[in-house]
Formats: sequence, C-alpha cells, structure tokens
Amino acid sequence: MLRRRLYFNHSAHRRSPIAFPSAVSRAFHTEGWLCLAFPGSSISSGIFQGANAITGSTPFSPTQQDFSAYSTYSQSQYSPYYNTHYNSPYITASNISPTALATALPYQHPEHPVMATNHSPESHTGEYHPPPSPPTPVKDHEGVPARRNSDGKLRGRKRASDPAPPLDSDIERVFIWDLDETIIIFHSLLTGTFSTRFGKDSAKAVSLGLWMEEMIFNLADSRLFFNDLEECDQVHIDDVASDDNGQDLSTYNFGTDGFQSPTGGGTLCLGSGVHGGVDWMRKLAFRYRRVKEIYNTYKNNVGGLLGSPKREEWLQLRREMEVLTDLWLTQALKALALINSRPNCVNVMVTTTQLIPALSKVLLYGLGSAFPIENIYSATKTGKESCFERITQRFGRRAVYVVIGDGVEEETVAKKKNMPFWRVTCRADLEALSHALELDYL
Repeated sequence: MLRRRLYFNHSAHRRSPIAFPSAVSRAFHTEGWLCLAFPGSSISSGIFQGANAITGSTPFSPTQQDFSAYSTYSQSQYSPYYNTHYNSPYITASNISPTALATALPYQHPEHPVMATNHSPESHTGEYHPPPSPPTPVKDHEGVPARRNSDGKLRGRKRASDPAPPLDSDIERVFIWDLDETIIIFHSLLTGTFSTRFGKDSAKAVSLGLWMEEMIFNLADSRLFFNDLEECDQVHIDDVASDDNGQDLSTYNFGTDGFQSPTGGGTLCLGSGVHGGVDWMRKLAFRYRRVKEIYNTYKNNVGGLLGSPKREEWLQLRREMEVLTDLWLTQALKALALINSRPNCVNVMVTTTQLIPALSKVLLYGLGSAFPIENIYSATKTGKESCFERITQRFGRRAVYVVIGDGVEEETVAKKKNMPFWRVTCRADLEALSHALELDYL
C-alpha cells in the first residue's frame, strides 16, 4: 500500500523567546530582550521578549519565549548553557565513540557495519540503554506510584479491568511535548536538514532515517494493525472505546472478522473515523484495544516485541543514530525522567504523526516508559489546538501547562492559550531544559 511519509513539512525554525512560571528577584533588559539573573552563573541573552516580557525572570537561550501571565524568577547569571558555572558532563560529537553506547551484536545490516563495543551481548535484556546521565538533585523514582495512566475524559469508557490511577485533577503541571525534532531526530534525517545544519554525513543521515522509517512501518503494519487503521485514524487511543463491548480477545481472529470487507474499511472511515455500523465499529474498537494492550505489555521490552533478528537490527540502529545525533535522544530522556520523578507533574505528547505510526515511533525510540499511551495525542486530523483543548479539559484549568517543541504550530497555540513555550532547536536547548528542571525553575 502506498503511504505518505511519516514526516511533515515543518516551517523553518525561528528563534523566539520562551517563558516559564516562578518567582525571581532581578532582571535587566538589553535590546528588547529580558535577561534574568540566576544565582552563581550567567546567560548572555534573555528568554522573554516583546510586550509580554516578564520582569524579574531568567534566560536560558536566545530562543525562548514570552509569557505574560507568570511572575518571575530570581537568580544570578550564568554564561550560555552553563559554560562557566555548569560544566556539562554530556558526551559531545568529538568524543562519542561506539564503545560508549552499547554492546556488540551479531546482526549486521548490509549498509551499516556492526559497531565494536566493550560489553558482551549477554548484557542486553532486550532494551536499548542509553549512556548513564550525570547525577541530578532529584528524588529517587523508587516508591513513586504510577500516576499518569489516566484515561481521556472526553470520549470512551474506562474498562473495569484497568487499575485505578490518581485523578487527573491532582496534576499540578503538564508538560506538552512535540515529538519529531524535539524529542527525537527523524524528519530532519530524511530531508537532510539535520546533516546540513550540524555538519554531519548527509548520506549516512538519510540512510539511517530510511532505515528507521522502514522499522516504524514494519512494526505498525505487523503488530499494530496499521493496514486496517490507516484510514480510521483517531486522536486518542480511547476515542472509540465506547464501542467496545469488553469481549475477550485472547482467541479472537482479527484476520477473519470481516473488518476489511469490500463495503467496509476505508470507505467507512471518513472525517474523524467514527462512521460505520455498530458491528463494524465494535471491530474497530477491538483493534484499538489490542494496540493498547500491546503497547502496555511491550513498552519496556521492545526487543521482545520485535524478536530476533529484528531486535539486533533495532539495537544497532539506535546506537548509530545516537552517535550521529550527539546523544540528542539521551538528553531528551533525561528531561522526561526529571518530570516523571515529580509526584504532581506529567508528560503528554501531541504529534502530527498519525496515532498508530506515532505509537510505533514511541516504542522504537524507547519512550514508552516516559509516555503512558493515554498521554499520546495525534493532531493529524484535528490540529494541535484541538488537542491542547482536550488536554486542558482533562487536567483542568488550575494546572500549569508548559509546551516544549520546535514548530510554529505548537508555539502559536501556546501563545494563544497563554502557555509558556520552550523552543528546542538544538541539543543544548534540551540540556538547558534539564538544568532548569533540576533547579526547579520549571
């Protein structure tokens, strides 16, 4: 089946100011930028701009935003990305070696030789493990109960077998993430933007991007029913749950249930994907329920879902992508983990990728533990503003919402809804985000 690519044409990155909530003591203006002071260090450029500039706030990079509703921070200055005060322990492009990333594997892709490592293949348990991040002053994850498995409240019904999570209304801060070019590098590998901007091998970048795209589609088609659901896309995994009668699916045969009959399939999935007879809608709901079960079962064991030799191919691809991108994903995972370590904060994803390929991406990039499936929204059909509205209805108006992304759409919606926006244009922006989270500035 001929499909559209998994990436979309984003507008060129534009640096703009960023804002976030908290209280501070001193600030100063230079050339229209508001530069904030943090104790013990200095950043040369500010992060608030324009008529909505906040007095007494703190800069992280010249790319970050304005937000009029929040009070300010107080701290002394530090140089850009903590070059003087904060000596970054992260691996850079110049000192990354394959041996620092993962172990040797017997599988060898025709175009990508296996990379030598210092460890034995037996040390793998089926998951990719990024290099250890430096210690952070946050509390241990141990003992913190899972608190982000809440179902969407707009549509669908909660299955009786689901564990009872804490109320969404208890969440105090919601971090809304974009996916591509924010948490992961994918689209820009295929277009050549990443290699051009950061001086990487263009042919290698495109090759790795195509390799990952192939794995994403293979997983979506073989395990997540994308052939059935491509034309029946949903915004959220539970959007058709109200059509599910709770039937036991352990022996259900999806291949012979007539879902893709000549009079069904794509012709019934128009608009929001909710058109069709009762029987057909029940079969659609069965597929989304099974996708949810597979995601929850394998989100921490993607290697087990892929099986051999795909598991070895996937591990090799992940290692090579981390080398090429200077551990971009590792830095994003650190920020996500810092947020997840807080008892009343939650990570939510809004992506322009269709829901099923988006879930495939999340699994293959090792993000399953950071994003419960209920916290993933696809804006393909409705746009991001509609998704943001659903999220604010779910978690309530009293929560603070922080938007993290690289695109114009999420920035525009964030400004319209008076939400702080943190722009990510390079790995240093993620490093700055992690540092802000470590110091409880966000």
